[in-house]
Amino acid sequence: MRKADRLNDIVHHLRRMHQAVTAQTLAETLEVSLRTIYRDIQDLVDSGVPILGEAGVGYVIDKKYHLPPIMFDTDELEAIVLGIGMVSNWTDEKFAEKAQSAYRKIQATLPAQLINELHQISTFSAPSHYKIPWEVNFTDVRECIRRKHLVSFTYLDLNDQQTQRVIRPLALISFSPIWLLAGWCDLRGAFRNFRLDRISEFTKLDTRYKDEKDWSLATYLKRVKEEDASINVNSDCSGSF
Repeated sequence: MRKADRLNDIVHHLRRMHQAVTAQTLAETLEVSLRTIYRDIQDLVDSGVPILGEAGVGYVIDKKYHLPPIMFDTDELEAIVLGIGMVSNWTDEKFAEKAQSAYRKIQATLPAQLINELHQISTFSAPSHYKIPWEVNFTDVRECIRRKHLVSFTYLDLNDQQTQRVIRPLALISFSPIWLLAGWCDLRGAFRNFRLDRISEFTKLDTRYKDEKDWSLATYLKRVKEEDASINVNSDCSGSF
């Protein structure tokens, strides 16, 4: 890894963290020696980057600090374009428009050399007739997750049994061509996953939920990892994740 790239990675890593990061953690993350981290931090401080450090505690950065525009290498650019294509083909029109807007912004900042690389990209996501339609508004679901609104809906399981659900929506998960809505279900008193194509009468409730450890996305993901289980896309995941 080039030193310039490593310095950028250090700054980005520190900006993502909500607490101090030790030099040892940075060294392990970037796969370099402690001595290299110490030199890099000093170089960043000398260049005016507002990093503070305390022995035995770690480093923090002023979150108001912003890096100059980022440049991508060819593989990073190809990965971004592929992701934008997948969003365009597998979500909804509003989210696809946002993806294309992001693509145009990235394209406008690229130097001539990378513009040429952009035209040579050969990894694509194409529209598919295997996409399973849903009647809920994908953007509305994302907004409920972001704003932490409780939601209610009618759910049809694979046995054609309908139930009324009220959940804390936590995440949308793609198992192409199926999308799952993950959340804490009041009816089951547990985390559950619901196929978007089996949800109807989706309603945003006025009640907003607070981040609580036992019912959080982090706890959901931890449970999935502990169970070491695949997320079941064929039901509402009763008894499993």
